Amino acid sequence: MLGRHEALAERFERDRPRLRAVAYRILGSLSEADDALQDAWLRADRADTSEVENLSGWLTTVVARVCLNMLRARDTRGEQPLDEGPRTGVPGPDPAEEVQLADEVGFALLIVLDTLGPAERLAFVLHDMFDVPFDDIAAMLDKTPAATRQLASRARRRVRGVPAPDADLPRRRRAVDAYLAATRGGDFDALVSLLHPDVVLRADAAVVPTPGPVAVTGVEQVARGAMASMARARLTGVVLVDGRVGLAMAENGRLRVVLRFTFADDGLITGIDVIAEPDRLGELRISGIGA
Repeated sequence: MLGRHEALAERFERDRPRLRAVAYRILGSLSEADDALQDAWLRADRADTSEVENLSGWLTTVVARVCLNMLRARDTRGEQPLDEGPRTGVPGPDPAEEVQLADEVGFALLIVLDTLGPAERLAFVLHDMFDVPFDDIAAMLDKTPAATRQLASRARRRVRGVPAPDADLPRRRRAVDAYLAATRGGDFDALVSLLHPDVVLRADAAVVPTPGPVAVTGVEQVARGAMASMARARLTGVVLVDGRVGLAMAENGRLRVVLRFTFADDGLITGIDVIAEPDRLGELRISGIGA
C-alpha cells in the first residue's frame, strides 16, 4: 500500500499534463507554467492531505493559486525588453513546443487573455476551460461566487469580442489573415500583393528599437520589413484592436506588439502602425474577433 507521499506523487504525475495545461492557459508562458508546477508540488508535498477527498481537484487549486500569485507579481516587475533571450545559463523552453502549445490554445485567445486582470483571467480559464465550479474559484479569489461569475462573464465578452458595425470587417479580416500567413511563410510576393503602392509602415521606438519612431514607405520596403518579423509572426494572432481588425503578438505570456491597419477602398493595405511601447499598448483595447 502506498504511503501518503507516494500516493500524492503518483497522483501529481498522473495529473501533470492537465495541471500543466491549466498553468499554461493562466500564464501564457511555458517556462512559467513549468515553474508553477514545480512550486505547486513543493507546496503540496508539505501540506496535510489526510482529509482531502479529491486530490485532483485539490492539486488544481494549488496550481491555480500559485499561478494567480505569479500573475499578480508581474505588475511589480519591470518590463522585459522585447526579443530579450533567456538569461545566460538558464535554459529556455523549446520554441517549437511553445509555438505548438500556443497554436493548440489559439494565438488570439492567449493574447486577449493577457489583457485581462489576474482575477478575470483565473475565473475564465478555470471555469470556461476546465469546468471548475465558481464556488471553488471564489475561495481562491476571496470573492463571492456571484462576483466570480461576473468576472468570468466580463472576460468571456472580451474573449469572444463584440460584433463590429464595420460592413468591411470580413474583407479586412481576410486581408489581415493573408498578411499574417504571408509573413509567417516568408512569401514576399503574396505580401506585396496585399499592399497599396503608397503604403506606409510606422513603428515606434520600442519595435526595433531605435532612438525614435521610424517610417517606411513603398511596397517593397514595407514587405521586406515584414519579412524581418517572421519569428514574431509565429506567436501572432488576429484580434480586434479598438474595434478594428489587427494583429497582436504575445511573447512569454505578455502582449508585446500590436499592428493596426488602414485600408484603401479596394481593400489594399495603405498603412501599418506597429506598436510596442508599453504605455501605448496599455491604451489599446484588445478583444477577440468572432467568426
